[in-house]
Amino acid sequence: MNALDHIERIYFLGIGGIGMSALARYFSVTGKDVAGYDRTSTELTRQLSSEGIDIHYEDSPTLIPPPFRSTQNTLVVYTPAIPADQSELGYFKENRFTLYKRSQILGLITHNHKTVAVAGTHGKTTVSTMIAYILTKAGPGCNAFLGGISRNFNSNLVLHAKSDWVVTEADEFDRSFLQLYPYAGLVTSMDPDHLDIYGETGNLIEAFNQFIGQIDRKGLLLMKAGLPIHADKLPSNVYTYSLNGPSDFRADNIRLKNRKYHFDLIGPGIGLKDLSLEHPGLVNVENATAAVAMSLLLGLDPMLIRSALEDFSGIQRRFDYHVRTEDIVYIDDYAHHPQEIEATLSSTRELYPDKKITGVFQPHLYTRTRDLAGGFAQSLNLLDRLILLDIYPAREVPIPGVTSEMIYKDVQIADKIMCSKEDLLDVLKQSRIEVLITMGAGDIDKFTGPITQLLQERSKG
Repeated sequence: MNALDHIERIYFLGIGGIGMSALARYFSVTGKDVAGYDRTSTELTRQLSSEGIDIHYEDSPTLIPPPFRSTQNTLVVYTPAIPADQSELGYFKENRFTLYKRSQILGLITHNHKTVAVAGTHGKTTVSTMIAYILTKAGPGCNAFLGGISRNFNSNLVLHAKSDWVVTEADEFDRSFLQLYPYAGLVTSMDPDHLDIYGETGNLIEAFNQFIGQIDRKGLLLMKAGLPIHADKLPSNVYTYSLNGPSDFRADNIRLKNRKYHFDLIGPGIGLKDLSLEHPGLVNVENATAAVAMSLLLGLDPMLIRSALEDFSGIQRRFDYHVRTEDIVYIDDYAHHPQEIEATLSSTRELYPDKKITGVFQPHLYTRTRDLAGGFAQSLNLLDRLILLDIYPAREVPIPGVTSEMIYKDVQIADKIMCSKEDLLDVLKQSRIEVLITMGAGDIDKFTGPITQLLQERSKG
């Protein structure tokens, strides 16, 4: 933190991102002047504005607040999602401002703290949020930078002035996690993703192993059993976990009661009986196994861990219920990778085995669609009906020949349609809905309000 002590003002390019907004909140709460730009107004950016942060939505250097145009004691933080030709980024570079990537700032903040960093191509948001909540309820408290809005904290930022612990996601995108040197590392998965950055899966795996090599030698590593870990340097304490397979920590005696999971956790010298998890989905039993195992390894009291897990109420856009009646269920989920979609839909099927499941999926990124189209199609076959939207481009420009059709043509279920966002509500109005799930990391969450209203009115009717 010493490197940032003299900074008075921090300007964020892409302030509405989930990771960027947590940093913006952190600096605002700790006394810095904060402002920023984002392309679109969202619920999250509106919340930041209500917290006193100056945000605008047009890419124009003239809109940068005057105090932030001084290079003295001003820092600019940007996300790799900002295009290289963005006008404000160009202004700051031309005028020789101090610029840092988001990952570099996170590295500076966490450097002198006991950091628990959760990595993985999926699962890291849920696991890190669980650990942060357990540390808060059952331990010394913590500071946390989360990749989702925790329902328990109602934020993606957790602050505890007297705690030396920091919990954060270790994001593999743009090799961001290589800015972290944690005391404890947890790796949930290493499936192919971000191949636009890595080129091939082998390079992704090497980056994960490099991250693992940066864990404190006196610290610990907890990883899902079976991952291809071959780092030259490992911490002195290495453990594995799994849902129910051979590992140091595992879930056992998993059962579903009233759509709520109960399980036992078996670990070295310990057995916790009848843990319960309100957050639905079998995948979250695995996530909870990881979070509880890490909490035990950090020395927390098992009974307090049990209580905290029972109180954990989940994360926005992670198997997020919006309608739950006897006749209609509507769930929204952030799933945007084939493995995530498979886990989400398998959990939905287990909870509602006798219901027709309709899924709306918005692919995220042209490169991800190009690289993983076959996997998307296979996972979407778990639906009874598919409504497939156009690709959400995010930071990318179109790639010739890469469209949602690449996924659609290989989906084997008969009941499938392609649909524009503009027509989605009309399609749903004409559809018989028993269980509906919307999935994607783009702007599909803008439809949760209208869809919820539509289905609530239908349920009342």
